[in-house]
Amino acid sequence: MRSGNQHYIVARPAYSEVSFKEQNQQVERYHKTAQDHLRAYFRCSTAKAKRIFYTFLPIASWLPGYNVKEWLPNDIVSGVSTGLVSVLQGLAFALLVSVPAGYGLYAAFFPVLTYFFLGTSKHLSVGPFPVVSLMVGTVVNRLVTDGDTGVNNTLFPADMSGEDRRVWVAASVTILTGIFQLALGLLQAGFIVIYLSDPMISGFTTAAAIHVLVSQLKFVLQLSVPGFSGPLSVIYTLKYIINHITETNIADLVISLIIMAVVFIVKELNDRFKAKLPVPIPIEVIMTIIATGVSYAFNFKEKYSVDIIGNLTSGYQSPLTPNTAVFQQSFGDAFSIAIVGFAVAFSVAKVYAIKHDYVLNGNQELVAFGISNMFCGAFRGFAGSTALSRTAVQESTGGKTQIASLISAVMVMIVTLAIGFLLVPLPKSVLGALVIINLKGMLLQFREIGILWKKDKYDCLVWIIAFIAAVLLGLDIGLGAGVGFELLTVVFRTQFPQCSVLANINGTDIYRNRKDYVNIYEPEGVKIFRCPSPIFFANVDFLRTKLIDAIGFNPLRILRKRNKALQKIKKMLQKGELMVTSKGYIQTTDGSYESNSENKDNNSIEDLDKATDMKELPMKIDWKSCLPPGIHIPSVEIHSIVLDFAAVSFLDVSAMKGLKSILKEFVRIEIDIYIAACGNLILDKLERCGFFDDEITPDIFSLTIHDAMLCILDKHGPSNSVSFIYDKFQFPQKPKVTASFPRNLKFQFSFQFGSDKNKRTKKKALKPRKATKWRKCIYSFKEEPAEDLVDNRNEGLKREIIIEPVPIAMNVSCREQQPEVQWVNGTKETLNSEGELKKRTCLVQLDTQF
Repeated sequence: MRSGNQHYIVARPAYSEVSFKEQNQQVERYHKTAQDHLRAYFRCSTAKAKRIFYTFLPIASWLPGYNVKEWLPNDIVSGVSTGLVSVLQGLAFALLVSVPAGYGLYAAFFPVLTYFFLGTSKHLSVGPFPVVSLMVGTVVNRLVTDGDTGVNNTLFPADMSGEDRRVWVAASVTILTGIFQLALGLLQAGFIVIYLSDPMISGFTTAAAIHVLVSQLKFVLQLSVPGFSGPLSVIYTLKYIINHITETNIADLVISLIIMAVVFIVKELNDRFKAKLPVPIPIEVIMTIIATGVSYAFNFKEKYSVDIIGNLTSGYQSPLTPNTAVFQQSFGDAFSIAIVGFAVAFSVAKVYAIKHDYVLNGNQELVAFGISNMFCGAFRGFAGSTALSRTAVQESTGGKTQIASLISAVMVMIVTLAIGFLLVPLPKSVLGALVIINLKGMLLQFREIGILWKKDKYDCLVWIIAFIAAVLLGLDIGLGAGVGFELLTVVFRTQFPQCSVLANINGTDIYRNRKDYVNIYEPEGVKIFRCPSPIFFANVDFLRTKLIDAIGFNPLRILRKRNKALQKIKKMLQKGELMVTSKGYIQTTDGSYESNSENKDNNSIEDLDKATDMKELPMKIDWKSCLPPGIHIPSVEIHSIVLDFAAVSFLDVSAMKGLKSILKEFVRIEIDIYIAACGNLILDKLERCGFFDDEITPDIFSLTIHDAMLCILDKHGPSNSVSFIYDKFQFPQKPKVTASFPRNLKFQFSFQFGSDKNKRTKKKALKPRKATKWRKCIYSFKEEPAEDLVDNRNEGLKREIIIEPVPIAMNVSCREQQPEVQWVNGTKETLNSEGELKKRTCLVQLDTQF
C-alpha cells in the first residue's frame, strides 16, 4: 500500500477547546507531590530491597546464569588478547601522566577489579584512556615543577623526590575524580552526560588527540621539553620543539617511524580482512617484543643514547593517603576529568549495549567508575575510562562478559609481578609511536566537519568551537567553553526560531509553509502564523516582531491612531463641527485648523493603548468606511489571525505577560485571535496564572488549525456579507455530477455587465466533466437587471459566471446534489470611462447539503 492512495472521511463538529471539553469528559488524574515522591523513595519492602541489591551489585544478576561451557572459552581468548593490549597501553599512557611507566600497569589492573562487580556493561574494557591521562598529566605538570624553585613546592614534604610527587598528585587527582563520579551516581545525576552532544565530544576528543600528539613528540624526538600548562600550552610546546629540533636523537626518530609505519599497515590489513581473521593480528605486542629484543641485543641505550623505560615497579605497594592540598588546587580539573571520562566510557558502552541488546544503568555506571577510580588512586594508579581500541578488541575477539576483563587484569598482574623486568630495555620512543598511531581514529574525526556543515551548521560550529577552545585554552577550560557554546546554540535556536506563515493545501485539512508549496489556498483576511519553539522571556519580543512582519502592520500603532481619531471626532461633535446623518458623518466646517488642533492634543500613552470606547458616540464608527475629512486611519484588511502553538512546549511568566499584551493589541483593533493545537499543560498553566479576562477568553483556543479556520469561515460568512442584486440565487438546472466533489468550496464569481447589442444569447448549463478536474465552467442566462445598478442603455443584461473552485474541506462522496450559492464576502466594482458600472466581482461559497 503506497502512501497517498488511501483516503479517509471524518465527520465531526469544529471544536474550540471549551466546546471540546464540554462534550468530552476528562479523566481526573492525581499528580504526585514532592511529599509523595519522598514517601515512595524511603518506603521499604522486600521487592525494593532486592531491586536495590541487584542495582548496586549487577554481578549478582548475571553471574548465576553464566554459561561456562559456551562463554568461558570465548572470554579466555578475549581476555588474553585484551590483556596484552592493556599492558602496552598502560605503559604508554603513563608517559602522558608524567609518571614512571610501571604505574600505568596499576591503572590497567585495579579499576578492572571493582568494575567487574559494579559495572553494568558486559564488553567495556576499563583502564587508561589517552585523553583522561593527558588531563591528569596537565595537573601533574602544573603542580609539580622541575627543581626546587616551584611555587607549589609547599604542597609536598621537602625530602620527597620529583617522581614520588608526580605519583602522589596523579593519585590524589584520581581519588577526587572518583569522589565526584560516586557523588553524581548516588545523586542519580547520570543524565548530566546528555549535555555533551556527539559533535561537542568529537571536537573535544580531536583536540585532545592534538594535545596527546604534541606531548609524545618529546619521546619520539627524545627532547627534554619543559611541562607547559594552561592556555596556549600546545603553542608553547611546539615552539620549544621547533627551536630545539636540531637536538633530535636520530635513533629514536627512526625507531618511531618504523614502528608507526608497520603498525599502520598491519592495522589497515586487520580492518580490511577482519571478516576472515579469527582474531586481529596483535601487531602492537609483536612490535613491542621485537623492539625490546633489538634494543637489548644492540644495547641501544649505550650506543645510541636511546631513552628506555628502565626498571618497572615490582609488585604492588601499600595504599596511599591522598593529598588534601592537591584537592584544593585541582578541584575544577578533577570535575572535568570525571565528566569526560564517564561521557566517553558511557558512549562506548552504549554502542555495544545496543548491538548486543542489554540495558545500561547510567547512574550505576557513575558509581562503578567512581569507586574504581578511588580504588585505583589509593594504590597509586591514575584515572581511567576506556580506550576505544581496547574495548573493540575485547568485543571482536568474542568476549561475552566482564570475565574477559578479569582475565585481562590477570595478564597485567603477571607482567607486574613476574615478567616486567623483560621490558626494561624497551625504548620510550616505541611507546610514544604506539600512542601516536592509535590516535588515528580520533584524528580522522576531522572529516566530520564537512558532513556536519551539510547536515546542521549549528552542530558544525559546536564541533569547531569545542576543538579550537580545547586546543588553545587547554582541555579543562576548553571543555567548559565547548559546553557553554553548545548550550548557547540551543538558546539561540529557541530565542530566534524560524517562524512561518502557513496556508491550506488544496482539498485537505493540512497546513504548510506557504513558500514551500504551489497548490495552496490562503483565505482573504486570514493569516496563519506558526511558532516552532517554546515561548519564554528571551524570545517573546522576537516573536512579536515576527508576527507584526507577517501581518504587515503594527497593531499598537493602529490602536493609537484610532483612539486619537476617536478623541478628535468627539471634540468635533461637541463643537458642532461634525453632524451625524443616515449616510454617516458630515463635516460642517472647512476643517482648516484640524492639523493644528491635532498637534495640540496631549494624549497620554496609557489612554491611547486602551480599547476604543464608542459609547458616547451617536453611532458606531466603521473604520473601513469613509471617515470625516482630516482623519486618516490605515486600512486593516486582516480580520482573523490563527497562531499555531503545536510546537510550543512551555510558557514562562514573562512570556505569558508579553503574549497577553500582543493578543490584546489585536483584539482592540477588532481582529479575531485563534490559538490552535495548544497543549493541555499550557492551558492549565494559563488558567492557574489568571491569563484570561474579558478580552482574552478560553474560546480563542481551538483543537487544530482547521477547526479555527472553519470557525473563521462561519463567522465571516453570509451573515456578514454585502448584498448584491439578490442575496441568494439557485442554478435553474441541476448539475450533473458523476464523481465526488468537495463538500465546501470557495468560488470566485466574476459578473460581467454588457449592453444588449453586444450580448450573446447562447445558454450553457453547468456540466463539469469530473469533480476532481473541475477548474473553470461558464454558465450564461438572461435576466432583467436591477434598476439601481444600470441605466436604460444597458437593458438586456448578460451575466457570465466564471467558477474557480478552491476546496477548503475534506472530500465526501455525493451524486446528483443540488448546490446552493450564497454570498460570503464583499464586492468589488469597476466603472468605465463614463462612470458607469462595468464589472462587479464578489466571493461566494458553494455549499452542498447532504
